Amino acid sequence: MSKFAEPMTRLIDELKKLPGVGAKSAQRLAFHILRASDDDAEALAASIRDVKASLRLCSVCNNITDVDPCAYCTSATRNQKLVCVVEEPTNIAAVEKTRHFNGVYHVLHGSLSPLHGVGPEQLRIGNLLSRVAKNDIEEVILATNPTVEGEATATYLAQQLKRHGLRVTRIAMGIPVGSDIEYTDEVTMLKAMEGRRDM
Repeated sequence: MSKFAEPMTRLIDELKKLPGVGAKSAQRLAFHILRASDDDAEALAASIRDVKASLRLCSVCNNITDVDPCAYCTSATRNQKLVCVVEEPTNIAAVEKTRHFNGVYHVLHGSLSPLHGVGPEQLRIGNLLSRVAKNDIEEVILATNPTVEGEATATYLAQQLKRHGLRVTRIAMGIPVGSDIEYTDEVTMLKAMEGRRDM
């Protein structure tokens, strides 16, 4: 790669840190930003600053929100006794696309992966267990990804949650194994939710 001015090199290096952005893509994005109007570049910078300053995790479900508790947790029309556990905040959109789930969520922010040093302590499992102990929850749906890590997480959670006398279900495997819930179409996601099973 040819030598760029130091600010351009720094921008390219920062863009390379984004997921799925390699050196060539980072370079292309950096030059796009350079060619953009001052207003567009400032709007991009301001939106990044605003996201970092305004968003936080919901104290109840760990979803990303600008109000605490989030809109799902405070909704009077949602079934607060039905909790759907997902790995990432982006997974909520896949479940919501079905327009048939009316419960609330709990976001783990990952899955168990001993090979990568991710155990129960690194996930948001503690406040899930506290939540079910304190509230009148009737069913927990485990909607972790159909991967080895997702299955291990679901099995671990089922064991922990059953101690509280809850109905624990797992989404059906209409979702291809090894894929990510975030990229599932609404029909497949709906079938997976309808076909969930007890664990």
